Amino acid sequence: MSIRNKAPCFKPLRLKLLPFDFEETCRCFKNLSDEDKALIYGVAGGTPQYLLQMDDKLSVEDNIKNTYLNPISFLYEEPTNLLKQEVREPAIYTAIITAIATGSSRMSEISSKVGEDTNVCTNYIKNLMNLGIVQKETPYGEKASRKSVYSIEDNMSRFWYRFVLDNNSIIARGAADLVYKRIGPQLSDYMGKVFEEICKQYLWKQLLSGNCPVEFSSLGRWWGNDPKEKCQTEIDIMGEQDKITALFAECKWTNEKVDLGVLETLVKRSNLFSYKTKHYYLFSKSGFTKGCIDKANEMRNVVLVSYQDMMEEI
Repeated sequence: MSIRNKAPCFKPLRLKLLPFDFEETCRCFKNLSDEDKALIYGVAGGTPQYLLQMDDKLSVEDNIKNTYLNPISFLYEEPTNLLKQEVREPAIYTAIITAIATGSSRMSEISSKVGEDTNVCTNYIKNLMNLGIVQKETPYGEKASRKSVYSIEDNMSRFWYRFVLDNNSIIARGAADLVYKRIGPQLSDYMGKVFEEICKQYLWKQLLSGNCPVEFSSLGRWWGNDPKEKCQTEIDIMGEQDKITALFAECKWTNEKVDLGVLETLVKRSNLFSYKTKHYYLFSKSGFTKGCIDKANEMRNVVLVSYQDMMEEI
């Protein structure tokens, strides 16, 4: 009797390639100013194929015009082509993504904007989450919450659905300058969420290098009700070490220096939580006022980080 040796059966290995983080993206654009590096990361994200479309010898404005506002550019149709490859009904998916990108973050708001039942939108959004286009957020520390919101996960899609889709007809007629006049004034506001993500990455780097006073295991945004003020409020970044110790952070991508009022507001909001030991981080694109610096030195549990400080560590 002969015994045949069966060849081993191997399952194909699927690797998920993660996009570059902000620091890795900066290394691709050595000729850009520090501010423009953040802007490029904000409009293209960290996917290498998208970053290859950008030229660090050109301004951010020219890069946007040459890519997103150029009918023959790869990025001009990329989100549309991605959906056509992955889903059967790209039109309704596009409507949902657009609703989220333009500010409808709660399920009820999204369904109202799209004109579909909430249960229908839920199924579509689940598919978009599986594709890595949409992400679900809950307030930090809450595993399941009716306060959950949805946002666009990658910067390229978020930029495209916010600024490009509605201007398609104008872009197709070659009026890139006209469209950019609409986009330019909104870029600072758009960069707010991008800067929060950059600050999160900074905090993780500080933790892993042993330079963070709070040994958190996760970071996230918190929002909820302030019972004293009887209004909704939020904290840009929170991180908990244990039930005693946590950090709270505020991120400001503006041309003005962060003043004492921002620090006082962050401290006030942190008092909604019962942690005994609290550490504060303020992140600013443009630095801090003397009053804010003096108060931070007095408190001794506040770290002020300007964008320039962050770039010097890259």
